[in-house]
Amino acid sequence: MQELRSNEASDGEGRVESDESGPQEESPRGRAFLATLVRELFQTERSAKAHPLVEAQRLGDVPPAHALRAISAHAEAVLSELPSLLGERGLPVSVGGSAVGQAFSALRNHIADHLLSTEKSYRGTLLGMRHGVDLVELIQYVAAAEGDTLLAAWCARWLSTRRPLVEAAACELAWFAARPARATRAAKDNVVAHLLQGLVYRAELAAQLLRRLAPLAR
Repeated sequence: MQELRSNEASDGEGRVESDESGPQEESPRGRAFLATLVRELFQTERSAKAHPLVEAQRLGDVPPAHALRAISAHAEAVLSELPSLLGERGLPVSVGGSAVGQAFSALRNHIADHLLSTEKSYRGTLLGMRHGVDLVELIQYVAAAEGDTLLAAWCARWLSTRRPLVEAAACELAWFAARPARATRAAKDNVVAHLLQGLVYRAELAAQLLRRLAPLAR
């Protein structure tokens, strides 16, 4: 009885609550949460495979591009093993997640990147890759809490490989710092990109002028 009470606590009103600080057995809510996260994992890995390659092709044979290609190669390997890894555990093998990732990639490639400079595009890609690290870290915690030690161990291996690759890509921001002309160049070097960036620049100038004139109009 004493051992039972050591794992329980009063809620202040005489009721007893169980201590949830330690590992828990698999629960329906925990399993559903894990399923949601692995669907997102398909999306982030699809993006991690595609976006760094696009960015690397734009940059050419330079150190930041090498760092991005290494991340893309790891994501490609991960995508090949995810279906069997998750299928064995009854977790969703998310074709939908991959489709969403492809849709976001297309949206960024055809619209957003026309408005970005080279370094902003690189930082945007880096932000997505950091999101992937946070996601797998969370999956590792949830898998451990649900008693799935094999999935938690897989996440640990993923993190031991991907985290250094992302950190290496982040260190390449120094390359842009040393090359301001290259850093501020349009990410997509075409007529549409230059036209849109010109419109944005003129809109910013107009906004600055309106802010200066506003006090005079009072």
